[in-house]
Amino acid sequence: MWVTPEQIEKAKQMDLLTYLQSYEPGNLKKISHDTWCTKEHDSLKISNGKWHWFSRHIGGKTALDYLIKVKGISFVKAVEIITGYAAVLPPVYTGIEKPIEPKKLELPLYNEDICEVRRYLKGRGISDTVINFCHENKMLYEDAKYHNCVFLGYDGNTPKYGAVRSTVSDFKRDLTGSDKRFSFFIPAERDTGTVHLFEAAIDLLSYASLEIRIKRNWRRDDLLSLAGVYKTDNKQDIPLALRTYLERHTGTKVVYLHLDNDEIGRTATKQITEALSSQYTVIDQPPQSGKDFNDYLKNEIQKEKRKEQVR
Repeated sequence: MWVTPEQIEKAKQMDLLTYLQSYEPGNLKKISHDTWCTKEHDSLKISNGKWHWFSRHIGGKTALDYLIKVKGISFVKAVEIITGYAAVLPPVYTGIEKPIEPKKLELPLYNEDICEVRRYLKGRGISDTVINFCHENKMLYEDAKYHNCVFLGYDGNTPKYGAVRSTVSDFKRDLTGSDKRFSFFIPAERDTGTVHLFEAAIDLLSYASLEIRIKRNWRRDDLLSLAGVYKTDNKQDIPLALRTYLERHTGTKVVYLHLDNDEIGRTATKQITEALSSQYTVIDQPPQSGKDFNDYLKNEIQKEKRKEQVR
């Protein structure tokens, strides 16, 4: 059996979502506004023109990839299946292969220093070591106009996400054009297959500062902010930042959850655990006191101060 170059090219043009919607609609299940899975394999997710089978750590873009890698069909047979279907019933393309261009991230102007940011973060117990690392690696800066903290997340060397937190009030927001797939993230010094998850950047920095206080290597594992969590009715739905991380770090084995001690944090912990526990070791490790890890850090600092006063 053989196929022509034209048949191969035509087969390569069909994305998996279009293929399933057109020829295997009974094997397709929508799990969120932009994510699908197959009924045959609920850990095989389809989103933004790509697919990833989390339980097997494989993925691709096209229906051809899917038939070969998931169905175990030979290349020639897979091409024949796709082009044969298309000849009888032309596919209805969803347009997913041409995703809407994301808005450009609008970054505030940089201040010459981070004096106000440092004052604010140190007031919340964050270690100078952590502050300096983030600033030197362009993950943190002070905006020139309002002197807010600006936390950045990257896709490679390009900033794609920004979170602003006021140094003088409770004001906080994501920057216009932020892509939550690439939220605030501090990589480990070397790959350990372990990631620690937090609701916000300040919680991540607080955890790192606590590690320093007990003289542990604060960069032994990956640290990832989820840029907020939410309640969902779909048990397989996980935050975008986590989904993207797992797609790009296929060697991940252990996931620590350090979410808040409130209803949203506890619910999100349960849902993420249910979604991941069949493929990863998931460990729930909330703050030992207070609502979040910054509360816990400040409580530990106060304990030490009281001990010193007694002495």
